[in-house]
Amino acid sequence: MTRSQPRRARGTVGHAYSALNLRLALASFGLVTMTVFAVLAFRADVAWLGIVCAVFAVVAVVDLIIIQRRRAARRREEPGARHSLFE
Repeated sequence: MTRSQPRRARGTVGHAYSALNLRLALASFGLVTMTVFAVLAFRADVAWLGIVCAVFAVVAVVDLIIIQRRRAARRREEPGARHSLFE
């Protein structure tokens, strides 16, 4: 069962453990920038930097998946609720 917050987290339904929408925006920005930097590094023949940026891009993708699962769980727990960027 996926929950909107990890077990033993300090947050409650009223006050979330983390701002999921803000995390979504930041992870999306990280994915785009690291992908662009990886492509530029590989084109400049700096393979080690391209690999590091590609690894960070993969980490951003994994974070996006986790965030989306928690947002879906939050939608199931609170149907019809609208959340701002910082909630």
